[in-house]
Amino acid sequence: MGFWYFLILFIGIFFIVLAFLKRSMNKVTKLPLLLAGTCMIAFSLFMFQDGSAEIVDSLLKSFNIQL
Repeated sequence: MGFWYFLILFIGIFFIVLAFLKRSMNKVTKLPLLLAGTCMIAFSLFMFQDGSAEIVDSLLKSFNIQL
């Protein structure tokens, strides 16, 4: 599972770098890239923490989602 979290982390970093380096992009395009990149980085860092699987499991159970 760690491979997928690293992949999400690097895609998020790529989105943020892309948003800052492309000067020709308008703000309507940059904002979603920055938000998506930030969310991806935050999610991957959260999932690397100890106990995150139990937190996600309890959240899914509270919404009656059974996987």
